[in-house]
Amino acid sequence: MTGITLRSLDPKKDMPVLAEWFTILERQVNTVPGLLKYYEENNGNLFSQVADNPQGELVGFYWGSRNRFHPQKAFQYLFVDPPFRNNGLGSRLYQLMEDDLTKAGCREFSCYVPDDCLEGLNFMLHRGFNQSLHSISMELDLVNFDDEPYQAAIDALENRGFQFTTMAKLGNTEDAQRKLYVLNDTTVMDTPLWRGGHCWETFEEFKKSVCDEPWYIPDGQNVVIDTTTGEWVGMSAITRFEGDKTAYNLFTGVDKRYRGRKIAQAVKVKALRFARDVLKVPGVRTNHNASNDPMIAIDRKLGYKVTPGYFAMEKTL
Repeated sequence: MTGITLRSLDPKKDMPVLAEWFTILERQVNTVPGLLKYYEENNGNLFSQVADNPQGELVGFYWGSRNRFHPQKAFQYLFVDPPFRNNGLGSRLYQLMEDDLTKAGCREFSCYVPDDCLEGLNFMLHRGFNQSLHSISMELDLVNFDDEPYQAAIDALENRGFQFTTMAKLGNTEDAQRKLYVLNDTTVMDTPLWRGGHCWETFEEFKKSVCDEPWYIPDGQNVVIDTTTGEWVGMSAITRFEGDKTAYNLFTGVDKRYRGRKIAQAVKVKALRFARDVLKVPGVRTNHNASNDPMIAIDRKLGYKVTPGYFAMEKTL
């Protein structure tokens, strides 16, 4: 660490470099305006420092984000520029981050490690983290996507009383949001090997972290309703994050009582049409638990290709 200086984060000065590093860490485009907005809105729950070389250039940082709904939980980011690795800088940054978060009352830590970064995985394992999930990424070329072969399945479901609609068409009312919350949370917990508990403990938490976020597009929140019972049985949510050229399929899920009827395939095609025809993007990305064979099989059928993903890591003090 000879010649390396640690200092507090300077939002206006440091965000351009941090946006590049966050893009690497999250495998998703991060923009300077987006990071600045997040920093300003969550500054009370953020703990960070950056490292400069003798020329005053950024060579590393840590960013610990305490969960605003569950203060005992925190998400960690750490990055060291490759030429400055293996000299103790990463270890020093991590220890400072853990100390900051621990003093703030955090006891449960999470992070993502790119699944093609063995040194990053070993670094976190050495610090007491365990792998909780392997998430694979998949991408679809929308320019050459042929959705017509799937229309017959959509027509057949509609003829059997299944309504394909969106949150926008339903008015995006609080009642509709509550039903979306229950469907989303329930179907996530029913995915293979899921052991994370509820995604959101309350509707209020779901509303603030999903429905009130700028990336939430009511027209892109596709749902399927069984009109014979009024039950919400399937969904596929899609959006386009700021600065990203492609769309992102946030989640597709079907009530386990209704699986095996091609509902997931059909509602996902509806979401892909929205991305292609309304968002006007050339491609779509998504992530899956590597053990979720049924959903991965659907995406392979639709034409998705596997790309590098990440390991979700957890540690409890």
